[in-house]
Amino acid sequence: MRLQLSIRLIICLFLFLTATYFTSSAQSKKVPFNTSTIDPGAEGTVKVKKDKNGNFNIDIEINNLADPSKLTPAKKEYIVWLETEKGAKNIGQIHSSGSLLSKAKKASFSTVSPYKPVRIFISAEDDPGLEQPGNVIVLTTNNF
Repeated sequence: MRLQLSIRLIICLFLFLTATYFTSSAQSKKVPFNTSTIDPGAEGTVKVKKDKNGNFNIDIEINNLADPSKLTPAKKEYIVWLETEKGAKNIGQIHSSGSLLSKAKKASFSTVSPYKPVRIFISAEDDPGLEQPGNVIVLTTNNF
């Protein structure tokens, strides 16, 4: 009788610890972008999820994003930046043509980064290879 109780207790403890591990390592955070002064109609969200390898999956959904050539001053590309404790990192671009930014003015962006985000922002730029953002910040989140 005691042996069966001990085995059940061990199994329950194992299941509890396994569930705790998977839920803690798979937690995600979804935050909205703040209202833009440069493109007030643009709105979107950022979802950040830490995976079991310690990397961060970043998924961005944006609606009503104006073509960067329509901004003042006109720009060529939207660049996604990940701000870390060590500075901003260029993690990719949202293209203004093709399937990434449709006629419905919807855009999405996904990437994986080893850097823990402090906040995420999008700038309008002429050069997609920049290492530092310019001063045309279109969308930004609050700090995570």
